[in-house]
Amino acid sequence: MDGVPRVPEQQRPEESTALRFSVLGPVRAWRGEAALPAGSPQQRALLAALLLREGRTATASELIDALWGDESPPQALAAVRTYASRLRKTLNPEVLVSESGGYAIRLSAGDDTLDLAEAQQLAGSAEKARGAGDLCHARDLLRQALALWDGETLASVPGPYAETQRTRLEEWRLQLLESRLDMDLEQGCHAEAVAELTALTATHPLRELLRELLMLALYRSGRQAEALAVYADTRRLLADELGVDPRASLKELQQRILQADPGLAEPSAPADEPAAAPVRPAQLPATVTDFTGRASFVQELSDVLASASSAEGEGQVMAVSALAGIGGVGKTTLAVHVAHQARSAFPDGQLYVDLQGAGQRAAEPETVLGAFLRALGTADSSIPDSLEERSALYRSVLDGRRVLVLLDNARDAAQVRPLLPGTEGCAALVTSRVRMVDLAGAHLVDLDVMSPEEALQLFTKIVGEERVSSEREAALDVVAACGFLPLAIRIAASRLAARRTWTVSVLAAKLGDERRRLDELQAGDLAVKATFELGYGQLEPAQARAFRLLGLADGPDISLAAAAAVLDLGVEDTEDLLESLVDTSLLESAAPGRYRYHDLVRLYARACAERDEQPPSERDAAMSRLLDFYLATAAGVYAIERPGDRLVDHLEATEHPGLSFEDRHRAQDWLYSEAISLLACVRQSSGTDMLRRAVDLLWASVDLAESGANSKEYEAIAGSARVASQKAGDPRTEARALTTLAYVHHIAGRFDLAAQESARAVELASSASDLVTGYWSSNIGGVVALYQNRHEDGEEQLTRAIEGFRSCDDRPGEASALCNLSRIHLATERTASAVALAQQGTDMYDDMGHALKGANGRYALGLALTQSGQHIQATERLQEALEVFRDSRQRLWEGMTLFRLAEVDLAARRPAQAAPNAEMALTVLRGIGGEWRRGNVLTVLGRALSGIGQNGRAQVCWRESLDIFEALGSPEADAVRLLLNPLAVA
Repeated sequence: MDGVPRVPEQQRPEESTALRFSVLGPVRAWRGEAALPAGSPQQRALLAALLLREGRTATASELIDALWGDESPPQALAAVRTYASRLRKTLNPEVLVSESGGYAIRLSAGDDTLDLAEAQQLAGSAEKARGAGDLCHARDLLRQALALWDGETLASVPGPYAETQRTRLEEWRLQLLESRLDMDLEQGCHAEAVAELTALTATHPLRELLRELLMLALYRSGRQAEALAVYADTRRLLADELGVDPRASLKELQQRILQADPGLAEPSAPADEPAAAPVRPAQLPATVTDFTGRASFVQELSDVLASASSAEGEGQVMAVSALAGIGGVGKTTLAVHVAHQARSAFPDGQLYVDLQGAGQRAAEPETVLGAFLRALGTADSSIPDSLEERSALYRSVLDGRRVLVLLDNARDAAQVRPLLPGTEGCAALVTSRVRMVDLAGAHLVDLDVMSPEEALQLFTKIVGEERVSSEREAALDVVAACGFLPLAIRIAASRLAARRTWTVSVLAAKLGDERRRLDELQAGDLAVKATFELGYGQLEPAQARAFRLLGLADGPDISLAAAAAVLDLGVEDTEDLLESLVDTSLLESAAPGRYRYHDLVRLYARACAERDEQPPSERDAAMSRLLDFYLATAAGVYAIERPGDRLVDHLEATEHPGLSFEDRHRAQDWLYSEAISLLACVRQSSGTDMLRRAVDLLWASVDLAESGANSKEYEAIAGSARVASQKAGDPRTEARALTTLAYVHHIAGRFDLAAQESARAVELASSASDLVTGYWSSNIGGVVALYQNRHEDGEEQLTRAIEGFRSCDDRPGEASALCNLSRIHLATERTASAVALAQQGTDMYDDMGHALKGANGRYALGLALTQSGQHIQATERLQEALEVFRDSRQRLWEGMTLFRLAEVDLAARRPAQAAPNAEMALTVLRGIGGEWRRGNVLTVLGRALSGIGQNGRAQVCWRESLDIFEALGSPEADAVRLLLNPLAVA
């Protein structure tokens, strides 16, 4: 080794890597990524004692007391020295030092050191962030701090010192957790917090702050009776265990809940996960840089908005201004300009929405309220379903805040009323083509066309002073031909600005040649059409064709790929055309790769298609190509999700190949992003000779019915398709429409309707010799029969479905029916065969690589294993299913799997685990699944709560579930009555 240069001690690679230690869990040490041996339990106890002293020296006697207390062995000092020596070799002498008859661990500044120190730093930063009002950041910091715990603190470390520190650090962890939960509630995440608080109160039943937080979370979730029951349970427990009453704050909260104290309403600045929308929304569109004129209107509207924050408002609750005028008159431009000027008066944010009132499908107020609440930070699970509840929550969230709301392009006052803040300090600007005389308290403004001077100023700003000044008269001719409408002027001026070889006189001459157009420009709403005609007349033939045909589709926007199908062109050529239309302002770029029309431009484009598209059959051909594109692509998504499923072989043939995807996640992304436009295409095609393909598209996109996101629209369109099929006298198509409708009813818990529709679908499919549809309808009918306790009928339908699927080699269909038949066997106490059937179906899915439906198989298998007493295996299968359902955005089945996991926990006598699982099921199933399923979850939640001693709250859950079952006439009501009164005779 003499020829090998020695590396200085401080430069050895293995020793230059930073050391890390953990005590928030097992006591461990690492150098870089390499784990270091920590030695025997007593040696780990010595290491922990030194680490927790944060660099201070511990004497030998202190370490002996820490490791053994009063029961130290005779050779304790020698043992301490031995442990220290071993640790010094592992950590290096520079780290574990001997001084003053004791030892200390000295860590360099470069070391990432100790998880406890990191947690303390994060907690301190969280406290500062909370003090500064940044609750989102504070919550995130506490989440990071709590994530550093890895099981029990100082796990398996012996000695009295470790026990004391373990207790101290566990208490601190709970305090951090309580602080984070308190901030969760401050930010409106009460629904999500209930499940976690339920579990925590089961683990720490005497911790009153957790009970207090649970009461508040339940109350804010609309569960007042349960909140009061928590207090009753707590009072009873404290009296029995400690002989004391609840603390004052808990008593005060109970009284405030009894009085429905408005101060308990959810806070005004809720927020979702860290990736949620900001608490202070800034949604105003950009103001145009060349805004011109309108000085009197700007002043008038600014004065009204100023009154919202003025002490001289004379009792006015809020400021509302409604701008009315014909299309293209500049209402939106003026409103956005005024809103930007007033932003400083509304520091809590600005909300904006295009209500699409001029189109055929105006925005629904409840949809807009959902978007507004999310923008204000409200968690999705906390947003109620009904319009009235959303409107009330919206006003509560805005209470005490100063927010400006711009409601653009409103249909009428009825659409606007639920969207008004209604609170002092807020203001609303409304634009509409109608004068809202029935909007109480609104300041009405009638916006007319520009004056000639203002119109010329706008034209000059866009075209340039140099080009206009030499042709002033021609410029006046142009703006007059535009009827002084700002939108028409902007289009004309933009055209001229983009063509440097044109003069103003050339543009004026072009307008002058269109005498009919000039007449239209002076005729009310026709003025808007004439303005668009100016831009349309300048298009190249290919641009004009694209403009006409793309306007035929009903969806709110269209993707580049779908547009390419409509135009029967390649994607690149289509993109060039669409981008050129964007340049003309006749088309808008909604997002990269997506395009949309202004609602009035769409109407004009359709009028052009009616007038100019030759031959007329090309319009139908364009819509047929769009339907083909959606059907082919949706069928591909279906096939990726359900490999081997034969349904795709029985759909109507398409000429368009559709899109292909690398994996099922990309396929899902496409389906959900295209959902609204896809369903609009089904609706639009249902009354035509494209009905068969439209209904097949509905069936191929059945995942939209399961996800909950688009279930209402899916159901409405399925109903319309069924009616259209009846009118067309097409039993095959009607059977398929009924099958989708039966499935929707089944998901929503409307089992009587589902049974009727599936039975009728079987009849029609048989008459049309559409065997696959008949088998699927029988499969659905069998499941529904299970829910209705018609077990013999259900078994007959499912057996028929199995035989049918086998006959056409549809293995996924067979697997589905086998899993459903398993549940019939389970209900009729044939547990062994139920397990075998579910296992057989699951194995078939796995053999085909069928992830999503394989999760359905595991769900059925989990139920059977639960009833057979195989609780560990049941939990494993259900957890596997849960991961897939979450990954596939299947909210219904995610919620139901959580419910089934709660059932397994109860069967295994784990009520403390069952309660949070049932709570999470309630949260996930909010708004989907129907009342019958909700009643079952509430029943199980009550049983879990009873098992952890929260009997009062359990009674509340059971009473609610009983109300549900009695209203539905469900037999489950008898079992719930026995839970409420075990001595009653059923």
